[in-house]
Amino acid sequence: MRACVVLPLLLAAGGCPAARPAVIGPVGDPEQAADELVGQTGLEEPLRIVFGWQLNDGGQRVEGRGVARVEPPYRARLDLFLDNGETVVSAALVDGELRLPPGSPDDILPPPDLMWGVLGIFHPLGEMRLLGADRLEGEGMRLRYGYPNGREIHFGVMQGFLSTLELLDDGHVVERVDVSSRREARYPLEATYRNLTAFRELKLVRESLAAVPPFDPEIWDPAE
Repeated sequence: MRACVVLPLLLAAGGCPAARPAVIGPVGDPEQAADELVGQTGLEEPLRIVFGWQLNDGGQRVEGRGVARVEPPYRARLDLFLDNGETVVSAALVDGELRLPPGSPDDILPPPDLMWGVLGIFHPLGEMRLLGADRLEGEGMRLRYGYPNGREIHFGVMQGFLSTLELLDDGHVVERVDVSSRREARYPLEATYRNLTAFRELKLVRESLAAVPPFDPEIWDPAE
């Protein structure tokens, strides 16, 4: 019950996340399906994205605006600000490495495993091993990956785009990203990250997206 009270965080419809779709059969060639998804969702050019964000941390709500700068193949810089311009967190994600300045909060943003999914980008990290793939009701698909420690991460796909990412521990979903089906230039208009054990939710809503020249390499190290 507490999860249903805390987790709606400014969602348009409210309520708990929808039930997981039923599996109707296996995908014939999971490796091929994964390769195709990489090509369909990968970064094509440097982008600057401006967005609004809303955080609910155990019932405490904060909001502001942010800027994401992303560049192929897998580099992203994320800066979150309050409405008065004060910086909440600055972080860079380089492939699977999350870089934060000393003393920065490390529990606001999704972990690297899930953060690329917030941008609608399918990018399994090096330690993940493809376990299989399922066809889902509603013409969806789920790619299942495992970690050496037994955890799993499931990538939900609808119409060739990421729709959900779920991090599972002992078969239970502990963290999740829901990606909006509304898109522009391949990238979702909004995404919501939930930490179900910490009762924390972060929602990002895109305001603008623009192709830009390559960024200064120094931005990929926010500690500098």
